Amino acid sequence: MRDDETTSPPPLFDPSVLLRHLEGRHVDLRSQVLEAMAKPELAIPRPIEPERYREEVLKAVGHLAERGWGAMAYPPELGGGGDTAAAVKIFETLAYGDLSVVVKFGVQFGLFGGSVLQLGSDLHRKTHLSEIGTLELPGCFAMTERDHGSNVRDIRTRATYDSSAQTFEIHTPDPGAVKDWIGNAALHGKMATVFARLHTQGADQGVHAFLVPLRNERGRTLEGVEIRDRGDKVGLNGVDNGTIRFTRVRVPRSALLDRFAQVAPDGTYESSIPDPGRRFFTMLGTLVSGRISIAAASVSASKTSLATALRYGSRRTQFGPAGEPEIPLLDYRAHQRLLLPRLAATYGLHFAVWKVVDDLTRNGASPSSEIEVRAAALKAYASRHAVETIQSCREACGGEGYSAINRFGELRDDVDIFTTFEGANPVLLQLVAKGLLTEYRDQMGDLRFWGVVQQMVRLTGSRIQQANPIASRRTEEAHLRDVSFHAEMFQLREKRLTHSLALRLRERISNGMNAFHAVNECQDHLLTLGEAHAERLVLDAFHEGVARAPTPGVSEVLGELARLHALSTLERHAGWYLEHGVMEGGKTKAIRALVNRLCGEVREKVPFLVDAFGIPDDVLAAPAGIGERGAVSFPRDWRRRSSARPGA
Repeated sequence: MRDDETTSPPPLFDPSVLLRHLEGRHVDLRSQVLEAMAKPELAIPRPIEPERYREEVLKAVGHLAERGWGAMAYPPELGGGGDTAAAVKIFETLAYGDLSVVVKFGVQFGLFGGSVLQLGSDLHRKTHLSEIGTLELPGCFAMTERDHGSNVRDIRTRATYDSSAQTFEIHTPDPGAVKDWIGNAALHGKMATVFARLHTQGADQGVHAFLVPLRNERGRTLEGVEIRDRGDKVGLNGVDNGTIRFTRVRVPRSALLDRFAQVAPDGTYESSIPDPGRRFFTMLGTLVSGRISIAAASVSASKTSLATALRYGSRRTQFGPAGEPEIPLLDYRAHQRLLLPRLAATYGLHFAVWKVVDDLTRNGASPSSEIEVRAAALKAYASRHAVETIQSCREACGGEGYSAINRFGELRDDVDIFTTFEGANPVLLQLVAKGLLTEYRDQMGDLRFWGVVQQMVRLTGSRIQQANPIASRRTEEAHLRDVSFHAEMFQLREKRLTHSLALRLRERISNGMNAFHAVNECQDHLLTLGEAHAERLVLDAFHEGVARAPTPGVSEVLGELARLHALSTLERHAGWYLEHGVMEGGKTKAIRALVNRLCGEVREKVPFLVDAFGIPDDVLAAPAGIGERGAVSFPRDWRRRSSARPGA
């Protein structure tokens, strides 16, 4: 190089490279879904009357079905795509838009169709999946009851077998057993997968699933079926939730979804899974893909809100040094602290969700117990993260965030229920803790821990790492940035919480307390352990995503995000680490200072990290009709203003 030559600056980070890394083999499918979302039939205007909203959502789901996307997870021989991961990608991408469409799509093709796919026989699948996938047969997933909610094991709807007629009588015995909050029920569902207690030959065989017709071809409810509209809700008002009551409705013996259990013509009950508890959890396996999908949709909602808030924070100026221009909101430390750790966590959750999707796909039709636990953990963690992120983004945009065009209110209202359905988060986190407390997940048969407490005793004999007095006070930056340090801290917290929970339960039971009260006294501990497990899953997946990323450029920037996520999480739990002697005060202060510096470093990459979400502007803004202004956007020169460089 000649002395008079100047060195060209390295190229700016290319968001499209990161987008391809995030989306993998589904990048083209994702583009197709986004293109479809821009078409008039999927762009439902606001405001809109609830009655019309529901009909427009039904039409939108019909358009998606016409493209074959509803049947994407079904076997090819039955008109499907045979690709579970692609089905999740479609759901995740649709979640950038109208969430009523997403939820109705999920109820029809994921829950209703998924129950036939996972719980039915070949005859059920051949008879119904094709018409479910085309929306010719709209359906419901009728599990939840008014008095039981997440407690599926104790639902009271009965399915009594009559051998003389070879029929099941589906009956709601009392008002508390009414099926409640059932999506697709109030208006459109013609059939439901109904979870009921199977009674045959005088014995209660536990909860099983049945296909029960609800309406005739003219849309009128059938004899013995009473359906009521749940009316307006906090959000998702494009979904027709309803209640269903059955009064001695007769269905044929073939209505039993009998993949795992059969009733012979004479009423004899048989099952390939003799243990009732294991059989129950196997039947609930149909919920696993639904929980993963809700986690994916939660991440999409977080990305949507962050994209708008971070664009606004880069454009909107406020105050500044005396006599000098105002500076962008995102240059303020408080603004960075509010949004950038959430941006980092959202990236980590993306990798965690897709790691479990890939593992589920490799595992086949029957998810492993370990995947069930991971799905429960990530659904709870991602949905809570989405709710908190949307609210933070709304606040970060000030009054502009209160404008309906920017969608924060709609997102907040629609996503709020994600913390409740597909399993309420506190219940799921206890399920996670239970999975961690048992050596063999297939031995557990009760969500409430009745059958597994004795196995906890064996866990108390394990020895976990003791705090290193030297490591607890190390504050040099190289150590604090070390990803192996982050991984060790997350793992240590999870192990110690598991160990101490087992000790607490053993102590109570040894002193004569029954299992129910012992678990109830330690319930806060169970929830904390479940969250700690979810946090460790996210960090591990984040590190794997960084390791696989293209370099130079993408891997370095993702590495910065992963460090920000890890250290901001450690900062949030500083009290726990101090209490347990794992860190000293000087170390937690050093972590807090480093989080500040990392926020400053990541701030320079914000335009590229947000562009890598790949959410089109017309999707970020609310559909036409809600207002005159467009969604907040980045300034035209925002990339030029950034001094970000690969690996900076």
